Amino acid sequence: MPLTLTVDRSRWQSHHRTVLEDVPGLVPVAKGNGYGFGLGTLAAEATRLGVRSVAVGIAQEVGAVRAAGFTGDVVVLNPWRPFDDAATSLLGDARIITTVSRAEDLRALSVARPGARVIVELETSMHRHGLAAGELTPADFAGLGFEGWAVHLPSGGSLDEARQLSGAALAVRRGPVWASHLSVPDYRSLRTALGVRTHMRVGTRLWLGDKRAYSTTATVLDLHRVRARSTLGYHQVRAPRDGWIVVVSGGTAHGVALAAPTPQRSLRQRGVTVAQGVLDAFGRSLSPFTIAGRKRAFAEPPHMHSSMVFVPGADPGVAVGDEVPVTTRMTTVTADEIRMA
Repeated sequence: MPLTLTVDRSRWQSHHRTVLEDVPGLVPVAKGNGYGFGLGTLAAEATRLGVRSVAVGIAQEVGAVRAAGFTGDVVVLNPWRPFDDAATSLLGDARIITTVSRAEDLRALSVARPGARVIVELETSMHRHGLAAGELTPADFAGLGFEGWAVHLPSGGSLDEARQLSGAALAVRRGPVWASHLSVPDYRSLRTALGVRTHMRVGTRLWLGDKRAYSTTATVLDLHRVRARSTLGYHQVRAPRDGWIVVVSGGTAHGVALAAPTPQRSLRQRGVTVAQGVLDAFGRSLSPFTIAGRKRAFAEPPHMHSSMVFVPGADPGVAVGDEVPVTTRMTTVTADEIRMA
């Protein structure tokens, strides 16, 4: 009775091949929950694609990628810090490339960890991690295996910003450039303009780019007829009208109904947020489960492994054992079962 992710293997893999052909120097990103597919699945797919390197988010994810059989280079994206014991333990591994984002950290590694392979991250307009190339001199790289510069741009990144930052960095030291969040045409332009080896780190666009290649479904576990104003659930809320409680697989343990904050760039987006807030205030939060062709409201907040959904009317539209569509955020969902169709 699982929450199930069904993948059209042929279509999913065909999309990967297309991206691989479009993006010279492709570096697949396999981090977190593996974009819903799991780190092992993504590592195995990277091996099938024949890429030389993959990128993980943190040092603790390296083991899962190796366990799945990927034997190439692994880039750890989270910048190294002296207090990160897991990342430090990997510095002597010849197949690990460590990201460094502070001048003092680079200098410390050059003294304490000669031979470590590093990528130096530049500060972009994201202002998350990174340094200005002007903070460094060629002497700061002494003894290290310098693998290049990382330019981690915001979503829909600017080619001009990538060119400017890369140019300043290459003036300090020549080396490969590892970019992210550029369009394919912009990346190709950058690759041509710089005249050095380039790589493009791709996660969402690679694994989730063809939305018709995968879908998530929940199993109907139980059905209960309820009358208006009758109490239900852990919190004994009252049913808004006559209808049905449909108990479906999928709850907080799966990441169901978790949502990240979204940028409120337009009046419409703000209006949607206000409308959802009004529904929440009245205990009528819309669930991600589609039953009888419509998204239905939660009867109460999701449970650990299941959710109670309210369907008004005389007919629930489903039977126990049916599978119903559920909209999931792929970067937070953990399915019980992955079916490769």
